[in-house]
Amino acid sequence: MADLTQRQIKILKCITEEFIESAEAVGSETLEKKYSLGISSATIRNEMAALTQLGFLKKNHLSAGRAPTSMGLKYYVRNLMTPKAMSSSEEIGVKEKVWDYRNEFDRLLRESARELATRTRSMAIATTNHDTVYTFGASNLLEEPEFYNIDVAKTVLSLMDNSAYWYDILNKASATDRDQEENFIHLLIGEDLGMEHLEPCGFVYQTYEAGPHRGILGVVGPARIHYTQVIPMVDYLAELVSTISR
Repeated sequence: MADLTQRQIKILKCITEEFIESAEAVGSETLEKKYSLGISSATIRNEMAALTQLGFLKKNHLSAGRAPTSMGLKYYVRNLMTPKAMSSSEEIGVKEKVWDYRNEFDRLLRESARELATRTRSMAIATTNHDTVYTFGASNLLEEPEFYNIDVAKTVLSLMDNSAYWYDILNKASATDRDQEENFIHLLIGEDLGMEHLEPCGFVYQTYEAGPHRGILGVVGPARIHYTQVIPMVDYLAELVSTISR
Protein backbone atom coordinates (compact mmCIF):
# COMPACT_ATOMS: atom_id res chain seq x y z
CA MET A 1 0.00 0.00 0.00
CA ALA A 2 1.26 3.47 -0.90
CA ASP A 3 2.66 5.69 1.83
CA LEU A 4 0.52 8.77 2.39
CA THR A 5 1.69 12.19 3.47
CA GLN A 6 0.35 13.63 6.72
CA ARG A 7 -1.75 16.07 4.71
CA GLN A 8 -3.25 13.28 2.63
CA ILE A 9 -3.98 11.27 5.78
CA LYS A 10 -5.80 14.22 7.33
CA ILE A 11 -7.86 14.80 4.19
CA LEU A 12 -8.74 11.10 3.91
CA LYS A 13 -9.80 11.05 7.57
CA CYS A 14 -12.01 14.13 7.15
CA ILE A 15 -13.63 12.82 3.96
CA THR A 16 -14.28 9.41 5.48
CA GLU A 17 -15.85 10.79 8.66
CA GLU A 18 -17.97 13.26 6.68
CA PHE A 19 -19.10 10.46 4.35
CA ILE A 20 -19.99 8.18 7.27
CA GLU A 21 -22.23 10.90 8.71
CA SER A 22 -23.82 12.19 5.50
CA ALA A 23 -23.84 9.20 3.11
CA GLU A 24 -22.87 11.67 0.39
CA ALA A 25 -19.71 12.32 -1.58
CA VAL A 26 -17.61 15.12 -0.09
CA GLY A 27 -16.37 18.15 -2.03
CA SER A 28 -13.34 20.38 -1.42
CA GLU A 29 -15.59 23.30 -0.44
CA THR A 30 -17.10 21.26 2.39
CA LEU A 31 -13.66 20.32 3.68
CA GLU A 32 -12.44 23.91 3.50
CA LYS A 33 -15.48 25.25 5.40
CA LYS A 34 -15.89 22.55 8.07
CA TYR A 35 -12.32 21.48 8.81
CA SER A 36 -9.27 23.54 9.71
CA LEU A 37 -6.92 22.08 7.12
CA GLY A 38 -4.90 25.26 6.65
CA ILE A 39 -4.72 24.86 2.86
CA SER A 40 -6.63 26.28 -0.10
CA SER A 41 -9.55 24.63 -1.84
CA ALA A 42 -7.37 24.14 -4.92
CA THR A 43 -4.73 22.30 -2.89
CA ILE A 44 -7.43 20.14 -1.31
CA ARG A 45 -8.70 19.25 -4.80
CA ASN A 46 -5.19 18.29 -5.89
CA GLU A 47 -4.74 16.04 -2.88
CA MET A 48 -8.17 14.48 -3.43
CA ALA A 49 -7.18 13.72 -7.02
CA ALA A 50 -3.94 12.12 -5.78
CA LEU A 51 -5.84 9.99 -3.24
CA THR A 52 -8.18 8.94 -6.04
CA GLN A 53 -5.24 7.90 -8.21
CA LEU A 54 -3.87 5.87 -5.29
CA GLY A 55 -7.19 4.05 -4.85
CA PHE A 56 -8.27 5.53 -1.50
CA LEU A 57 -11.06 7.70 -2.91
CA LYS A 58 -13.52 7.41 -5.77
CA LYS A 59 -15.26 10.12 -7.76
CA ASN A 60 -18.99 10.51 -7.57
CA HIS A 61 -20.44 10.52 -11.10
CA LEU A 62 -23.14 13.03 -10.14
CA SER A 63 -20.86 15.62 -8.52
CA ALA A 64 -17.27 16.67 -8.07
CA GLY A 65 -17.20 15.12 -4.61
CA ARG A 66 -15.27 12.08 -3.50
CA ALA A 67 -16.11 9.12 -1.26
CA PRO A 68 -13.74 6.57 0.27
CA THR A 69 -13.25 3.28 -1.54
CA SER A 70 -13.21 -0.02 0.34
CA MET A 71 -9.43 0.40 0.57
CA GLY A 72 -9.88 3.91 1.98
CA LEU A 73 -12.42 2.72 4.56
CA LYS A 74 -10.16 -0.12 5.67
CA TYR A 75 -7.22 2.27 5.98
CA TYR A 76 -9.37 4.54 8.13
CA VAL A 77 -10.49 1.72 10.42
CA ARG A 78 -7.02 0.21 10.80
CA ASN A 79 -5.00 3.40 11.13
CA LEU A 80 -7.07 6.53 11.77
CA MET A 81 -10.18 5.64 13.72
CA THR A 82 -10.47 6.01 17.49
CA PRO A 83 -13.05 3.50 18.80
CA LYS A 84 -15.63 4.88 21.22
CA ALA A 85 -15.28 2.89 24.44
CA MET A 86 -18.49 1.40 25.79
CA SER A 87 -19.67 2.86 29.08
CA SER A 88 -20.00 0.69 32.15
CA SER A 89 -23.78 1.03 31.97
CA GLU A 90 -23.76 -0.15 28.33
CA GLU A 91 -21.66 -3.19 29.20
CA ILE A 92 -23.91 -4.06 32.15
CA GLY A 93 -27.03 -3.57 30.03
CA VAL A 94 -25.76 -5.93 27.33
CA LYS A 95 -24.63 -8.53 29.85
CA GLU A 96 -27.99 -8.49 31.62
CA LYS A 97 -29.77 -9.24 28.33
CA VAL A 98 -27.84 -12.48 27.72
CA TRP A 99 -26.67 -13.64 31.16
CA ASP A 100 -29.63 -15.93 31.86
CA TYR A 101 -28.79 -18.02 28.77
CA ARG A 102 -25.19 -18.81 29.70
CA ASN A 103 -26.06 -22.50 30.23
CA GLU A 104 -27.82 -22.81 26.84
CA PHE A 105 -25.23 -22.01 24.20
CA ASP A 106 -27.50 -21.80 21.15
CA ARG A 107 -29.90 -19.52 23.01
CA LEU A 108 -26.97 -17.44 24.27
CA LEU A 109 -25.69 -16.98 20.72
CA ARG A 110 -29.12 -16.11 19.34
CA GLU A 111 -29.82 -13.58 22.07
CA SER A 112 -26.35 -12.06 21.65
CA ALA A 113 -26.99 -11.60 17.94
CA ARG A 114 -30.40 -10.10 18.67
CA GLU A 115 -28.87 -7.65 21.14
CA LEU A 116 -26.12 -6.78 18.67
CA ALA A 117 -28.72 -5.96 16.01
CA THR A 118 -30.64 -3.78 18.46
CA ARG A 119 -27.59 -1.92 19.73
CA THR A 120 -26.02 -1.25 16.31
CA ARG A 121 -29.23 -0.74 14.30
CA SER A 122 -27.83 -3.16 11.73
CA MET A 123 -28.37 -6.77 10.69
CA ALA A 124 -26.53 -9.12 13.04
CA ILE A 125 -25.02 -12.42 11.90
CA ALA A 126 -23.91 -15.28 14.14
CA THR A 127 -22.52 -18.63 13.00
CA THR A 128 -21.69 -21.88 14.74
CA ASN A 129 -19.26 -24.64 13.85
CA HIS A 130 -22.29 -26.82 13.03
CA ASP A 131 -23.17 -24.84 9.88
CA THR A 132 -25.92 -22.86 11.59
CA VAL A 133 -26.42 -19.15 10.82
CA TYR A 134 -28.61 -16.83 12.88
CA THR A 135 -29.66 -13.43 11.55
CA PHE A 136 -31.54 -10.62 13.30
CA GLY A 137 -32.43 -7.02 12.51
CA ALA A 138 -32.77 -7.11 8.72
CA SER A 139 -35.43 -4.40 8.89
CA ASN A 140 -32.82 -2.03 10.36
CA LEU A 141 -31.09 -1.92 6.99
CA LEU A 142 -34.12 -0.38 5.30
CA GLU A 143 -33.55 2.81 7.30
CA GLU A 144 -30.22 3.43 5.54
CA PRO A 145 -30.12 5.21 2.14
CA GLU A 146 -27.87 2.55 0.61
CA PHE A 147 -30.71 0.06 0.95
CA TYR A 148 -33.28 2.27 -0.76
CA ASN A 149 -31.82 0.64 -3.89
CA ILE A 150 -34.07 -2.38 -4.37
CA ASP A 151 -31.30 -4.51 -5.89
CA VAL A 152 -29.04 -3.93 -2.88
CA ALA A 153 -31.84 -4.63 -0.40
CA LYS A 154 -33.03 -7.77 -2.21
CA THR A 155 -29.51 -9.17 -2.45
CA VAL A 156 -28.77 -8.71 1.25
CA LEU A 157 -32.14 -10.08 2.34
CA SER A 158 -31.69 -13.10 0.08
CA LEU A 159 -28.58 -14.01 2.08
CA MET A 160 -30.36 -14.26 5.42
CA ASP A 161 -30.92 -18.01 5.06
CA ASN A 162 -27.96 -18.73 2.79
CA SER A 163 -25.54 -20.40 5.19
CA ALA A 164 -23.31 -21.60 2.33
CA TYR A 165 -22.62 -18.00 1.30
CA TRP A 166 -21.56 -16.92 4.79
CA TYR A 167 -19.28 -19.90 5.34
CA ASP A 168 -17.67 -19.40 1.94
CA ILE A 169 -17.04 -15.73 2.71
CA LEU A 170 -15.64 -16.55 6.16
CA ASN A 171 -13.34 -19.25 4.81
CA LYS A 172 -11.93 -16.88 2.20
CA ALA A 173 -11.50 -14.13 4.79
CA SER A 174 -9.75 -16.51 7.21
CA ALA A 175 -7.18 -17.35 4.58
CA THR A 176 -6.15 -13.69 4.34
CA ASP A 177 -6.29 -12.97 8.09
CA ARG A 178 -4.07 -15.75 9.40
CA ASP A 179 -1.11 -13.50 10.01
CA GLN A 180 -3.07 -10.88 11.93
CA GLU A 181 -3.00 -10.42 15.68
CA GLU A 182 -5.30 -12.53 17.83
CA ASN A 183 -7.92 -9.85 18.55
CA PHE A 184 -7.94 -8.52 15.00
CA ILE A 185 -11.37 -7.18 14.01
CA HIS A 186 -12.49 -8.59 10.68
CA LEU A 187 -13.75 -6.20 8.03
CA LEU A 188 -15.18 -7.03 4.60
CA ILE A 189 -16.34 -4.19 2.36
CA GLY A 190 -17.83 -4.00 -1.11
CA GLU A 191 -16.05 -6.33 -3.51
CA ASP A 192 -14.85 -8.43 -0.55
CA LEU A 193 -18.43 -9.69 -0.26
CA GLY A 194 -18.20 -11.30 -3.68
CA MET A 195 -21.66 -10.53 -5.05
CA GLU A 196 -23.14 -8.03 -7.44
CA HIS A 197 -25.05 -5.17 -5.75
CA LEU A 198 -23.12 -5.50 -2.46
CA GLU A 199 -20.62 -2.75 -3.30
CA PRO A 200 -22.18 -0.26 -0.82
CA CYS A 201 -22.26 -2.83 2.01
CA GLY A 202 -19.90 -3.79 4.80
CA PHE A 203 -19.53 -6.73 7.19
CA VAL A 204 -17.76 -6.30 10.54
CA TYR A 205 -17.25 -9.40 12.66
CA GLN A 206 -15.23 -10.99 15.42
CA THR A 207 -14.57 -14.65 16.22
CA TYR A 208 -15.60 -16.37 19.44
CA GLU A 209 -14.48 -19.62 21.04
CA ALA A 210 -16.42 -21.14 23.93
CA GLY A 211 -15.35 -24.69 24.73
CA PRO A 212 -16.35 -26.81 21.72
CA HIS A 213 -18.24 -23.89 20.17
CA ARG A 214 -16.55 -21.70 17.57
CA GLY A 215 -17.89 -19.17 15.13
CA ILE A 216 -18.36 -15.50 14.45
CA LEU A 217 -20.57 -12.67 15.62
CA GLY A 218 -20.89 -9.57 13.50
CA VAL A 219 -23.04 -7.01 11.70
CA VAL A 220 -23.94 -6.24 8.10
CA GLY A 221 -24.72 -2.65 7.21
CA PRO A 222 -23.69 0.12 4.85
CA ALA A 223 -19.98 0.32 4.04
CA ARG A 224 -19.99 3.63 5.94
CA ILE A 225 -21.27 2.01 9.13
CA HIS A 226 -20.37 3.87 12.36
CA TYR A 227 -17.21 1.85 12.99
CA THR A 228 -16.24 3.79 16.11
CA GLN A 229 -19.36 2.50 17.89
CA VAL A 230 -19.96 -0.81 16.11
CA ILE A 231 -16.50 -2.34 16.51
CA PRO A 232 -16.39 -2.05 20.33
CA MET A 233 -19.90 -3.56 20.54
CA VAL A 234 -19.00 -6.49 18.26
CA ASP A 235 -15.78 -7.10 20.20
CA TYR A 236 -17.55 -6.97 23.55
CA LEU A 237 -20.34 -9.39 22.63
CA ALA A 238 -17.95 -11.87 20.99
CA GLU A 239 -15.81 -11.82 24.14
CA LEU A 240 -18.90 -12.19 26.30
CA VAL A 241 -20.05 -15.26 24.36
CA SER A 242 -16.54 -16.71 24.72
CA THR A 243 -16.35 -16.23 28.48
CA ILE A 244 -19.78 -16.65 30.11
CA SER A 245 -21.08 -19.80 28.42
CA ARG A 246 -20.81 -23.10 30.28
